[in-house]
Amino acid sequence: MKLLEGRIALITGAGSGIGRAIALTFADAGVSVAVADLNRNTADRVADEIAAADGQALSLPLDVSQPERVTAAVAETVATWDRLDILVNSAGICPLTALADISLAEWNRVLAVNLTGTFLCSQAAFPHLQASPHGRIINISSLAGRTGGVTVGLHYSTSKGGVISMTKALARMLAPSGGTANCIAPGPLDTPMTADWPPENREMLRQQIPLGRLGRAEDVAATALHLASDAGAFITGATLDVNGGIAML
Repeated sequence: MKLLEGRIALITGAGSGIGRAIALTFADAGVSVAVADLNRNTADRVADEIAAADGQALSLPLDVSQPERVTAAVAETVATWDRLDILVNSAGICPLTALADISLAEWNRVLAVNLTGTFLCSQAAFPHLQASPHGRIINISSLAGRTGGVTVGLHYSTSKGGVISMTKALARMLAPSGGTANCIAPGPLDTPMTADWPPENREMLRQQIPLGRLGRAEDVAATALHLASDAGAFITGATLDVNGGIAML
């Protein structure tokens, strides 16, 4: 019997990076995974990876900032597997734009994806998670949401701080049904989101990490697996730092 055998998860931003790692980790643990991503091709590839390993997956194109598309994605997941047990909000964008250069359009887009997208997905999934005996919301925030950030844009830090606060509210709302809502705040990771960062920025961050390396998406996925499991059933409203010790909060 696998750790999460028979459970159903919808994971946003699952076509690459942290979302992909969580999707593959959950599938390996027996979860049927709705792989949602703005890029249909990457979502298809991850779903194919899961199917090739004898797992169950559904590929969903999804812009989390669009309410009607979020509603449709949740509905298709439930129609496919009859319920929803786990929501992972991993979709996000991270411009490095300096404060003076952030346009209102860019500010709005970052908050629309990172913060409003988390709200929309949580709102649409909430009744199904309440009905599940294993209801879980796992939100991906960031070290920047805890500290204000180092190299990222102000809009990114702001959006991720909002995700942390939202998670606490969701935890209180989901608790009466026995469900949990938690946040993971990764530190600097070696993922597609950071691959194009200037090498000097990446090296500066690496040197500040006591464990001596950038994190991996799989480090975050392992934490998400624990939160989704019965072993994590008494953790709620928490923000778990996965950052190699760069900030000991």
